Amino acid sequence: MHLRPVSFLAVLAFAALGRAQSPATPTEWVDPDTGHRVVRLSQEPGTASLYFHQNAYTPDGKRLIVTTPHGIATINLATREITPLVEGRVRVIVAGKRSGDVYYTKGEDNARTVYATNVDTKFTREIARIPEGAIASINADETLLLGVFAPLPAGIEAPKSSSASQPNAAGTKPSFQAEYQANWPDGRPMTFAEAKDFRLHQRLMAIRQGPPQVIFTINIQTGERKEIVKEREWLGHLQFSPTDPHQIMFCHEGTWHEVDRVWLVRTDGTGLTNVHRRTMNMEIAGHEFFAADGKTVWYDLQTPRGEDFWLAGYQIANGKRTWYHLQRDEWSVHFNVSPDGTLFCGDGGDEEMVAHAKNGKWIYLFRPERIPDVAGIANPDSANLIDPGVFRAERLVNMQRHDYKLEPNVTFTPDMKWIVFRSNLSGEVHTYAVEIAKASGEKH
Repeated sequence: MHLRPVSFLAVLAFAALGRAQSPATPTEWVDPDTGHRVVRLSQEPGTASLYFHQNAYTPDGKRLIVTTPHGIATINLATREITPLVEGRVRVIVAGKRSGDVYYTKGEDNARTVYATNVDTKFTREIARIPEGAIASINADETLLLGVFAPLPAGIEAPKSSSASQPNAAGTKPSFQAEYQANWPDGRPMTFAEAKDFRLHQRLMAIRQGPPQVIFTINIQTGERKEIVKEREWLGHLQFSPTDPHQIMFCHEGTWHEVDRVWLVRTDGTGLTNVHRRTMNMEIAGHEFFAADGKTVWYDLQTPRGEDFWLAGYQIANGKRTWYHLQRDEWSVHFNVSPDGTLFCGDGGDEEMVAHAKNGKWIYLFRPERIPDVAGIANPDSANLIDPGVFRAERLVNMQRHDYKLEPNVTFTPDMKWIVFRSNLSGEVHTYAVEIAKASGEKH
């Protein structure tokens, strides 16, 4: 991706989160702390890149799908030209791997309809009407929709919105991050992170006492709805493999230490697999995603929670495991992997989050290193053991002015030259990209 240089322009005041005004932020700069070039891809405040595991790139790798206050748009990664694509309050599902059409849902008459719009012609076609539930993904050959029916349990209210602009994982307008307010028994208010876990626990307990939730597929050609998983668990984070049209990943939502989170299943209901089973109390795993080739599931692993940090990989074909170790400050809300599987990235986190990082507000690039056998001597059972490694971290963007109630959701561009993320570092939500190579002449 080649991004043209632009003149320095002031952006909007840093007031969206109730803060004092920040100095004007340029649209392109070299981060003085990292030596990497950062560009603002968006022009209109409220423009956000998609959730970290949603495919946001056209098959030719030339355009990025973003949401705006007015709908959906594309950004040409070479010219930075922004083209409106869909107008209205819609929820993006994904950019199709085969056609490149953008799939999204729109609410109509208390139901939802799935549409697909071509990024070149803007021709729009209706895909399916969904009487109940929500659609989360489409498979690699664009023949099946994947959805979940997960009604809110009786007696559980959705958390109130805060004033911190938080684009939804599949929303166009920046919606709002839930506040999850709660108090300790003595009346002291919990932190945001503590209150969130408390409310998630309450919801999980209610779901386990309620009717089963259902993961389903819909055949795009015939309209057939097929139930794949049905259980009294909080089902979410649904993903289709980027390459195998019959491989599904989903999770058991809730407080991570209470659930076995990461699961695989085939579209015919077979192959139900718990990807990670804990071996210690307070061990947690989550924020799972597929590698680009669909062969590996990667996920955040902590042994135990908040103390020791890994990005763990599980090979679907043979169950082989790889764990890469991270330092506390390098833990990230979300991780991602490059298209060729050789590099990883992370979006950091603030001190209130699970790692309680003192200096974790950075966009990171990670280079994996395997731990070698000593003197070339392998353990006789090494093929059946976890293959350990370590991440060598490089800081790309200083995120000290970013409020992490908005998740940056990093992704690699298809050419692996840039990492795209969303941020409120200027006070308004925008979409940014940071160049993986250092800027010319920088030697940080």
